[in-house]
Amino acid sequence: MSVELKLLRKKLRLKRRKVDFFKQQQAQQKVLNRLIRLPQFQHAQKIGLYLHAFGEIQTTQIIEYCFKQYKQVYLPMICNMNQQLVWVHITQQQYHNKRFSHHPLGMQEPMTGRGLHVSTLDFLIMPLLACDPYGTRIGMGGGFYDKTLASASCKPLRVGIAHDFQLIQQRLVREKWDQPLDALITPTKYLYFNR
Repeated sequence: MSVELKLLRKKLRLKRRKVDFFKQQQAQQKVLNRLIRLPQFQHAQKIGLYLHAFGEIQTTQIIEYCFKQYKQVYLPMICNMNQQLVWVHITQQQYHNKRFSHHPLGMQEPMTGRGLHVSTLDFLIMPLLACDPYGTRIGMGGGFYDKTLASASCKPLRVGIAHDFQLIQQRLVREKWDQPLDALITPTKYLYFNR
């Protein structure tokens, strides 16, 4: 990893963690408003999401909206055997009862349930640290999404959600293992990429 990329990751991690509660709530609502207008999201039934933990766009309102629309919600769990993500279906009751375990990397995961391959999903909402105008995504550095999506070329639709400052104008270096996004939603923008 280049020095520039390390510095960019560090800077964006700090900036993301400093977003105050009020701005987080505003950003979450604006992203949801853009998301629900997408025909691909409206028609999708199996939605992959994440539980926010590091200052990302919060997903509480999106998850609740999915339950209200009778969409199936799937959360990621790290498979220790291959360091890929598997997707666990959760019910509204499991979500409200916070039936999650704490992973050593700091995020919460579903406590139980059989994990499914990412290609089972119709629509995947992904966290990120940065994205450029060409759909190149920088994650937290573990490569979990990249490893997982490498085996799912067509499905699901990959949509990153981020704060406006996470969309950077410089072109990022896309390594051969990097899995690009299909679209990015921020509080003020919607970008579609030709993957």
